[in-house]
Amino acid sequence: MKIAIGSDHGGYELKSSILDFLKKEGYSVQDLGTHSKDSCDYPVIGFEVAKAVSEGKADRGMLICKTGVGMVVIANKLHGIRAAACYDKEIAKSSREHNDCNVIVLAANYTDIKEAKEILKIWLSTEHEGERHMRRVKQIKDIESKLKGH
Repeated sequence: MKIAIGSDHGGYELKSSILDFLKKEGYSVQDLGTHSKDSCDYPVIGFEVAKAVSEGKADRGMLICKTGVGMVVIANKLHGIRAAACYDKEIAKSSREHNDCNVIVLAANYTDIKEAKEILKIWLSTEHEGERHMRRVKQIKDIESKLKGH
């Protein structure tokens, strides 16, 4: 599985630890920034990660900022992206089972590395349940298609 990952300066330390973890787990990871603790603009990085997933260059995306809010907002602007801020394992599992989310957003101020690893293990291994949930994901896709170009 190819994963695009990015963070702003507030999520840089957590992202660095997650990169090592993902590589040890055998994932192919593309780090789209930031590459230091220097102040940066989260929309630019969030856009690049979501774009990689939207264009099929990555199977899934991971974004990290201080609260998770800003990255969710920017990621969900792109066609085909269903991003979720996941603060615990249950939300991570549900975001995959019910919503088929393809981008996870972590909040560095509220998630330590141990918790982040547990959340990611669940999110990466959980499949979409299909059935009644597929109908709802299709509705999201249909609405998105109607809005494309607006």
